[in-house]
Amino acid sequence: MSEAEDLIGEMETLGTQLALARQSISKQFIGQERVVELALCALLGGGHAVLIGLPGLGKTRLVETLATVMGLRANRVQFTPDLMPADILGSEVLDTDANGQRRFRFVEGPIFCQLLMADEINRASPRTQSALLQAMQEQVVTVAGINRPLGAPFHVLATQNPIEQEGTYPLPEAQLDRFLLRIDVPYPERQTEREILLATTSNDHAASPPVFSAADLLAAQRVLRAMPVGDSVVEAILDLVRALRPQDALASDYVQQNVAWGPGPRAAQALMMAVRARSLLGGRLVPNVDDVADMAYPALSHRMALGFAARAQGDDVAGLIARTVAARLGTQDAA
Repeated sequence: MSEAEDLIGEMETLGTQLALARQSISKQFIGQERVVELALCALLGGGHAVLIGLPGLGKTRLVETLATVMGLRANRVQFTPDLMPADILGSEVLDTDANGQRRFRFVEGPIFCQLLMADEINRASPRTQSALLQAMQEQVVTVAGINRPLGAPFHVLATQNPIEQEGTYPLPEAQLDRFLLRIDVPYPERQTEREILLATTSNDHAASPPVFSAADLLAAQRVLRAMPVGDSVVEAILDLVRALRPQDALASDYVQQNVAWGPGPRAAQALMMAVRARSLLGGRLVPNVDDVADMAYPALSHRMALGFAARAQGDDVAGLIARTVAARLGTQDAA
């Protein structure tokens, strides 16, 4: 078999495995197929995701289920204003052995796992939030001058409450840029909420057995990076990202006048990985421009900001991205 045939076979096998994983996760996270899809896209893309939604919408349940189904070692950190970097990274303690000799021993923090849930990440101070920057980018942490590798793979799924902002610290742009996708978790539809109500208040609990292992997920990430992408999709990604930068020649008059800053090169990289993952989850071996339109908001919205005047008149990033998608790609943003 040729290399191309081998890749096609791997992608088809992976597509079947992903369908099983998606079905297994949906047993626990009922009716939120879009959220499940985006979470899987983030993991397949080798990145992190920030989940934004009100309390009680199942964000913690989703992360726990993802860890089980994808075969990952998971830890959870509840971010609070008094949380310190050492509470996440770990610290050195002074031990005394049987011979009376003293030496420092490193005690690993909860970040030494494969899937870290950073719950209400914006409640911790900037000093504590910065403890995640190196880990999210390089998958290592430096403590006492020693680089300590994290789990492989390593993913952070952070949560934020979009309403209650008292006592919170907005995430710096440098940290937001390290999240591959932003995932909005909405209220469920009425029928979905009925199913949730019946499923969670009875003695019958559907199990979600593991479908992947950590090694399987690493292999899936390698397959995704080998997935071919046509020139039309590459050009669509570049056109869209550059059209949202106020300094670029592709930017509309509105963008030039009302966007404070636009998405950088990492946004294009994130969108590339996301469209590949969406295509594979959809059972297709090659992504198309519709994938770009669908993944534009999750990949770009947290990497740009409107100016004060635009926000004052009620404009938002979601509407701007939708309009830009329609103008540049000739299609509607599905997000």
